[in-house]
Amino acid sequence: MSPLVDPRTASREIASVLVEALPYIRRFSNKIVVVKYGGNALAGSDGDESAALAAFAEDVVLLRTVGMLPVIVHGGGPQIGAMLGRLGVTSTFVDGLRVTDAATLEIARMVLLGKVNSDLVAAINVHGPLAVGLSGADAKLLTAVASHPELGFVGSVGSVDTTIVRQLCAQGLIPVVATIGADASGQQYNINADTVAGALAAALQAEKLIMLTDVAGLRTDPLDAETTVSRVTTAELRTMVAQGSVVGGMVPKVEACLHAVEGGAGAAHLLDGRIPHAVLLELFTDGGIGTMVQP
Repeated sequence: MSPLVDPRTASREIASVLVEALPYIRRFSNKIVVVKYGGNALAGSDGDESAALAAFAEDVVLLRTVGMLPVIVHGGGPQIGAMLGRLGVTSTFVDGLRVTDAATLEIARMVLLGKVNSDLVAAINVHGPLAVGLSGADAKLLTAVASHPELGFVGSVGSVDTTIVRQLCAQGLIPVVATIGADASGQQYNINADTVAGALAAALQAEKLIMLTDVAGLRTDPLDAETTVSRVTTAELRTMVAQGSVVGGMVPKVEACLHAVEGGAGAAHLLDGRIPHAVLLELFTDGGIGTMVQP
């Protein structure tokens, strides 16, 4: 039998949480928050993708309910890799980057637009008619340029037209952006989701960029979890990059944070997206749970 909980104690704890969150809710009301979701964060801490997706959707809907304007950017690298494996498509890599030929691009589009994007939209819309799925090719949101001829249809962000995103936000809707962009001729490219999130946050002059990853935050020693820092300026972060403290998959995330904040976003946050309700804990509590990058 579970021990009885004093309802007065529980009430005080709930009230304390609400009081702590209130000034942040007021501060961020009617402000754009770009959230990058995908990759390993999709699986959650226990590998239950559906539960992690449902919890994330709840966070997003709560942000919108209290007056914030969330914009979701998602990747899906592991899901693309898994689909390529199931279809028996062998990938070629150049300097660790997957070459995206026409067949691979078609599979990437199928996974990002047909699976990950639609799953996110559906999970959010359980709570009401709120989410709208977009590709970066829609309304010329993302104009892509080829990253390197050897990589095929892997692109980078040439320019961002935020018109469609701002229109959706103004209507109280939540844009969910898959990171497929198109060049001036209409040729589509797969673009790194971290890069897109940083570019979109800067173009929107977002109040926040939230980067969900699979570590607790930024470490001064990438091999030592005890060196995770809670706050860092862009100048300090560039020093860490120069000293080799940022490695592997954290590199594009850090570059996205720097691009966003130096481009006009209020702040960027790196946090473990596998933690349930990580976005709320970071935005609405005094201590937060990740690393905040400030100007």
